[in-house]
Amino acid sequence: MTGTGERHAVVVGGSLAGMLTALVLSAHARVTVVERDRLDDPAGAGPRPGIPQARHTHVFVEGGQLALESLLPGILGELSARGALPVGMPYDMVQHQSGRWYERFAASTRLLSCTRALLDTVVRERVLAEGGVELLAGTEVTGLVGDAERVRGVRVRKRGAAEDPYEIEADLVVDASGRSTRVPTWLGEIGAEAPDQETIDTGQGYATQLYRPRPDAEDTGYHCLYFLPDTEQPLTGVVLRVEGGLWVASLSGPRGSEAPTDPAAFLDFARRFPHPYLREWLSTMEPLGSVHSNRSTANIRRYYERPGRRPAGLLAIGDALCAFNPIYGQGMTVAAQQAVALRKVLGAAGTGGRGAGGAVTGGRGDAAPGGRRFGRGGRRTRDVQRVLAGVTETAWAISAGADRAIPGVESTGPGPNALDRLTGRYLRRVAAIVPGDPGAGRHYRSVLSLTAPPARLLHPRVALPALFRAPRATPGEPPLVVEGWRGGEG
Repeated sequence: MTGTGERHAVVVGGSLAGMLTALVLSAHARVTVVERDRLDDPAGAGPRPGIPQARHTHVFVEGGQLALESLLPGILGELSARGALPVGMPYDMVQHQSGRWYERFAASTRLLSCTRALLDTVVRERVLAEGGVELLAGTEVTGLVGDAERVRGVRVRKRGAAEDPYEIEADLVVDASGRSTRVPTWLGEIGAEAPDQETIDTGQGYATQLYRPRPDAEDTGYHCLYFLPDTEQPLTGVVLRVEGGLWVASLSGPRGSEAPTDPAAFLDFARRFPHPYLREWLSTMEPLGSVHSNRSTANIRRYYERPGRRPAGLLAIGDALCAFNPIYGQGMTVAAQQAVALRKVLGAAGTGGRGAGGAVTGGRGDAAPGGRRFGRGGRRTRDVQRVLAGVTETAWAISAGADRAIPGVESTGPGPNALDRLTGRYLRRVAAIVPGDPGAGRHYRSVLSLTAPPARLLHPRVALPALFRAPRATPGEPPLVVEGWRGGEG
């Protein structure tokens, strides 16, 4: 049952961010999720058109796993039971960067590897089973209802139907429709202002192929093969083991050097990487289906929390608020952490997003003219939006900071300043010691996993070797067989 049957919230988008947001809001109101894709397959067997990146490699870093488990207790066990794999970093990975292979030390953190379809399906099933959330699939939002003072609902229509659009009233509308959101345009249609937007685009393009091991193939002894880019080598290659004994391989390059979608050319593209092992690995596997591409990789940040003529009763979350270059594997984790932050700011307590209290009200005042308070106690929309924006800071510092320094990047924001350049030089020194230093690697990976702030990289265990020691020797060839590890990650 819902926290109340009186208030109503509409969430635009039924992907991970949308469903977790709906879960949190269901403690305070009746919730309707409007999803443009049809979800006719009850098993959710394949990628959805509305998530163009769904066919590509996905990882859920530790920060996201902790957030997801706190929202839906037991869900990590459910995902594992359905084939999701824990990938220990760095022990379960074979990694190459800047001409060096990483040593495979004991794992200090773990990724969760599975297809996006599996993750979305399990989350959707759990959220709907909690009650209080209605899912309108095959329905698209065509605009906002309201004015510059307050959003009072959305205008929708059934996809493929001849019926006219109709309106759904709501006390709160949450935009979880992803990086291609149309809400900024719709704000202009009701006399409000779109948020400031910053875009940092390297032009990076992905191509992805699904693989199955041949019947006589031996087990690789690892779960992830990862070629990282650097200032001299701009290509990225990620090969991940997923459920069902399959592997997903995503190859990417910067603008003008994108990976091709022709199967033969895709395999040939692997020759460009700095070691032949990647192509050798791909040659031993059986490709399944077509090669799929994705060019939507820009970092996009929309500053809803800044001053402007924007209505009460509207929030943005997930990629609709801040989208990252997928190479960094942060988007799903940030969405889950934002849902946790939303639960906290609304005053929810207990498990599964259930609780009482909390509210979202006006954009510029405590209660917008002509609109009811969403909940009790009242919080301004912009105050809540500021909390959600704060969750993105660490991930944005990692992805935007790295991409600003890439040659040929196109950016609408300020370029790197002297501090950015100094920070970049320091981070390159850190990246140089991590392949052979377990202690520094533990702190470094805690930041990448979004369980620690960037300031952790100034810890003496990182800073001293980065500034005063030469990098340790690492394996000259791929460390495919590991008899044991040298020490721990302490």
